[in-house]
Amino acid sequence: MKLELLQLSSPSLPVGAFSYSEGLEWLVQNKKVYDEKTLFNWIESELSRGQITIEASSIAHIMRDLVHWRDHKDTQYKLIIEEWNSWLSSLRDSSEVRSQQMQMGESLLQLLFDLDHPLPGNEKKFIWPIAWAWAGVCWGIPPIDLVEGFLYSWVANQLSAALRLLSLGPTKAQQLQKRSLILIKSQARYFLEQNPKQIWVSDVGAIMAQQSHVELYSRLFRS
Repeated sequence: MKLELLQLSSPSLPVGAFSYSEGLEWLVQNKKVYDEKTLFNWIESELSRGQITIEASSIAHIMRDLVHWRDHKDTQYKLIIEEWNSWLSSLRDSSEVRSQQMQMGESLLQLLFDLDHPLPGNEKKFIWPIAWAWAGVCWGIPPIDLVEGFLYSWVANQLSAALRLLSLGPTKAQQLQKRSLILIKSQARYFLEQNPKQIWVSDVGAIMAQQSHVELYSRLFRS
């Protein structure tokens, strides 16, 4: 495994992921998620049929197109990346999550710029999955490892949010992270073989939670 993947997946990566719950706070306040079992069911459901599945299955394709853009410096390849950006953004029904994706993507691309890995033309207006794919290209991370890291990082952020929302405890959170590894590995292998534009999702509950989060009377996390 490339050590750079550990840096990319680190909770200390300065992209602000810790400040979002992606609807989990709403689910907790409305008693849809209230203990270890319901939390893991939520994570398992999103990894299996949530919007993150389309993003994860797009990463290898985006990496290929980013390499073409980097190597040829051609406008047509930039347009392909912009199409990925628009398509993936449009799949997020919640405007709050779209804003989150853009903020985290720009933050990671700024970090990569500061680490001497700028996108062609020093572009930074791209969402999280594209920034993640660019990090993989820059650091030579194999697609399978990058997709596993993408899913692992999402689970870690959900568990981090859960620690502040539930009486969970760090040991229990680590147990849940470990339980998720088998599904992360199998899903990553599956996603590498899929056409992201042929994947269907069924996470209406997550979408409603994300859209309703901004309406909470008090919030720990950003909408």
